[in-house]
Amino acid sequence: MFRIAASPADRLKAHIVRGIVFVEGQHCPYDEEIDQHEDEALHILGELDGEPVAAARIRFLGDWAKLERIAVREAFRGRNIGSELVEYMLALAAERGYRKFKMHAQAYLSDYYTRFGFVRQGEMFQEAGIDHYLMVREDT
Repeated sequence: MFRIAASPADRLKAHIVRGIVFVEGQHCPYDEEIDQHEDEALHILGELDGEPVAAARIRFLGDWAKLERIAVREAFRGRNIGSELVEYMLALAAERGYRKFKMHAQAYLSDYYTRFGFVRQGEMFQEAGIDHYLMVREDT
């Protein structure tokens, strides 16, 4: 279901999912959703029967793997796709030697990410007009 979006076609599919979820669904400005970090990030695509349904990206920042832009299209939610996507991202980063993970989680999803070992740090902040928390996980 999930793979690294290495080809231009897969990257386009991942960006389409993000556009549907973030730009259309959450009214995030395009200029904030697609940013200067696109080329340095590792992009992930999730498909069901050839249909792009999920996307995310990982950036590797020093000792940290930062999980970003985790998106599942609304019509495909409630099928455990989001959880499987997070597990896939964590496994990919771990395979590359990373044991420290962070993310800017939307505030309403912060409890959800605690299931994966993430802990909220600091105060709530705004990103693209949406409340977020910094969340971290450090494996030993």
